[in-house]
Amino acid sequence: MIALFAGSLLSVTLGVALVQSSLLLLITAATLDPPAGLGAAERMEFSDNVTAAVAMLGVILGIATFLAGFIISSTFAFTVAQRRRDFALLRLVGAGRGQVRMRLLREAVVLGGLGAAIGVPAGLVVMAAQAALMRRMGFVPAGFAGEWRPWILAVSFGTGIALSLAGAMVAAHRAARVLPLEALRETGAAARVMTATRWIAGLIFLGGALALIIVAPVGGPGGGAAMAMNVPMPAAIAAAALSPLIVPLLGRLLPTGSGVIGALARANLWDARRRSASVAAPLIVLVGLVVGTAAAGASFTDAGIGELQRQTRADLVVTATGPVGPAIAAVPGVASASTELSVPATVDVGDESFSVSALVVDPAAYARAHSVELAGLRGHAVAAGPGGEVPAKGSVRLALPDLDLGAVPVVASVPATISGGANLLLPPGLVPDRLLAAAPAQSFVTLAPGASAGTVRAALARIGTVATAGDWLRADATARSEVNNKIMVSVMGIGALYALIGVVNSIVIGAAARRREFAAARVGGLTRSQVLRAALVESSAVTVAGILLGGLAAAGALIAAARTTSAVTGTTTVTMPWTLIGAVCAVALLVTGTTSLITSWSATRPAPILLLAARE
Repeated sequence: MIALFAGSLLSVTLGVALVQSSLLLLITAATLDPPAGLGAAERMEFSDNVTAAVAMLGVILGIATFLAGFIISSTFAFTVAQRRRDFALLRLVGAGRGQVRMRLLREAVVLGGLGAAIGVPAGLVVMAAQAALMRRMGFVPAGFAGEWRPWILAVSFGTGIALSLAGAMVAAHRAARVLPLEALRETGAAARVMTATRWIAGLIFLGGALALIIVAPVGGPGGGAAMAMNVPMPAAIAAAALSPLIVPLLGRLLPTGSGVIGALARANLWDARRRSASVAAPLIVLVGLVVGTAAAGASFTDAGIGELQRQTRADLVVTATGPVGPAIAAVPGVASASTELSVPATVDVGDESFSVSALVVDPAAYARAHSVELAGLRGHAVAAGPGGEVPAKGSVRLALPDLDLGAVPVVASVPATISGGANLLLPPGLVPDRLLAAAPAQSFVTLAPGASAGTVRAALARIGTVATAGDWLRADATARSEVNNKIMVSVMGIGALYALIGVVNSIVIGAAARRREFAAARVGGLTRSQVLRAALVESSAVTVAGILLGGLAAAGALIAAARTTSAVTGTTTVTMPWTLIGAVCAVALLVTGTTSLITSWSATRPAPILLLAARE
């Protein structure tokens, strides 16, 4: 009984800690003021970085809340299922359904309050770790740390109690409805694991995942990618809801050996479907979220590389600073060059104001280098760039560092690309020379027929860093994917750890109720070593089944990514992060196997006759 309550308490504590940490960091980042002494351009860059950090922390908070609710509800449901015989005895001695239900809800309130009390100080430790990770990855400035807010106490206690009540409510209702004799004999409703609630939840979330997969291709580069990355959440919930039906079937199809150990493991997989599903559920979420998000992100990155390679017409790319276009054009052997100077900007569209990336370009040269049309881009006007976000028609209010350009008409637009890019294209003369003197510049150079590439490169090297167009595109994609990988680590790292702890928690709770089962097996002739091996085989089979179902949820994101890349770029792109997949599978098997061995070894330490003779 102690292990059951401890497991529920642990899940609430970690959930409160993770939600509290994410919320405090989000509020701190949203209210962060730029350091004194920054210039206008530095302030805009600081604002861009803070906006990105706030967006990332918002995603982390959403995933933390989702995981907390999912893990807590799964743990409470499993804990209540493990105590069904106790509730049956209470019903037999006169307790009513309402009394059983209220007892469970009171326990949930107590556990929620205790979990929050422990989770508040634990959340400070988690917050320090999250802030250090974000500083290390460059998402926030040095010295950034989450700030304590007194009102977070009310939020944390409210979160703990609310999640505990939500997790216990359905389980309490079901426990109160089961007839006492059915619970004691484990027949009728007590033996039914696929309840109406599970069927409804599983089918609803499965429908949501399918809807995202279907709609993603019409969402464009930004919307399609966002929908594809969100597919694993409803898909994982659907798979977890249906897992009591699927996990035992998958487990029995896996090779577990033909001897007595394999037979015992297969029998346990079928008879203990609640336990198997409880262990598999966090694994499904872990694999679905981590692998699905990573696979979709890698697919979009590779699709962006291919798209840029098809659209870019250049032999060399020169990276320099300032308006180097005339100097590059004067180099012998250069047929044409599109020099693009990057400047930070702020755009107001209606009531919305946001930071954008802007490029100062020569319209004709840019059109040749990138296979687009920019007719009409001159004077006091702008064009919507490949990064999207800016409307293709109408006007915007544009502000540069120390310069407000007021309302500027949008006279042209280029198609949004899946790899993103600048949000605005500005014509020459719109931006003062003083703002361009230190602006980063990329020049896409086309060589004249018969020109010596080596000679031209040597001359261009005196102006800036020179690379072939293919090498530059790959390096740029690597830099972009590095940022995406850092974001994924920040978003998924702590959540994945929480899911793994949920797996360990379920195994520990399940093992606490198996002491008599292990003792009966040993009295029946099995040695302690055979019992431990049977438990390990069973755990491994459940883990593989959970990984397969999680992989199915991840496949939904990959299908959505494939459909979206095909619709946007004309080429279907699918990239599998095999290294990550292998690492996730290995960690899952290692964690579940080690936990199963430790808990089984502890449960088989007493002499079996003592356990069978005990009342509890």
